[in-house]
Amino acid sequence: MPSQRDALKEPLRRDNHYVPCLYLKRFAAPDGRVFTYRIIAAHERVPLWKPSHVKGLAYHTHLYTRIVAGYESDDIEKWLNTEFETPAEEPLKKATSDMRLSAEDWTNLIRFVAAQDVRTPARLQEDMQRWSKELPGELDDTLRNAVARAEAAKRAGQMISTAKSVDSDLIPIRVTTAIQPGEEFGTVKCEVVAGRGLWFFGIRRLLTSTIKVLLEQKWTVLRAPDGLKWFTSDNPVIRLNYYRPGSYDLRGGWGRKGGEIMLPLDSCHLLYAKIGERPPQRGSIIPRPEAEAIRRFIAEHAHRFIFAASPDSEVATLRPRFVDAGALRREQEQWGKWHEEQSAAERELLER
Repeated sequence: MPSQRDALKEPLRRDNHYVPCLYLKRFAAPDGRVFTYRIIAAHERVPLWKPSHVKGLAYHTHLYTRIVAGYESDDIEKWLNTEFETPAEEPLKKATSDMRLSAEDWTNLIRFVAAQDVRTPARLQEDMQRWSKELPGELDDTLRNAVARAEAAKRAGQMISTAKSVDSDLIPIRVTTAIQPGEEFGTVKCEVVAGRGLWFFGIRRLLTSTIKVLLEQKWTVLRAPDGLKWFTSDNPVIRLNYYRPGSYDLRGGWGRKGGEIMLPLDSCHLLYAKIGERPPQRGSIIPRPEAEAIRRFIAEHAHRFIFAASPDSEVATLRPRFVDAGALRREQEQWGKWHEEQSAAERELLER
């Protein structure tokens, strides 16, 4: 990633798009605007569909900003843009124009899918829920194993070799020890802020290491049948586990055999892979019943917004909106305080 010195030379990117404009513009109407369907509305008078410019969609202020050496840094934002967004712009254009895709084009498309999957607020919310359940136990196990290794090394008269984990500096973590006077043994305590730093660490690890499993898969671009169009959302990468008619979930992984991963590329084209299997030929038209199911998956997987090139009357049935001005206001206030609260929590931990 760019150094802090380099980052300070450029203006800080404050409005961080978690769904890139270069992707959303593929769903724009002829006037350049994208029709937006809100899943939470402030009141009944809010239109079901509202045209908006792509720059005003799918972003939060300081979503990817972090504090480095006392300064605000957008190095994560720049890294996502340089390594995953920009390289995909030309392949996206080719894929939606039925042009030939080179091996490099396919790689850049797959890397774009991976980045889009892990960078959204929906994914952050998913991770936060998982951390609240699993992180305390994982930290406890890690500490116990570390102490056991240290005790075994001491008994054997050996030195313990340590290696810093890649990107571990992204995690706000504090380890302290306490030994009472006259005592031979004490306690070890590990504290972590389960927030943006841990999220950024996970993003970096997934996009530099785990991504290999996606790059090994066979991918294709499929077409919607006549009379049906794709729309997309603020959580657009679908990870489908399909068991039998009427039984499925959208919590699939990148390497689970038989799992399906898909991303609408525009109103007509869908990027698709089935883990461990060869996909249909590029340009194949998806049978109408399957296409209708995919539209349902896209709508159900949306977090707060659905985007389309034109109003889609079926979306309100696939994903009914609900009206709650209070819930909408509270969520907007939480995002407004995101950067400040995360910075304060990290600072308090490290300065304690």
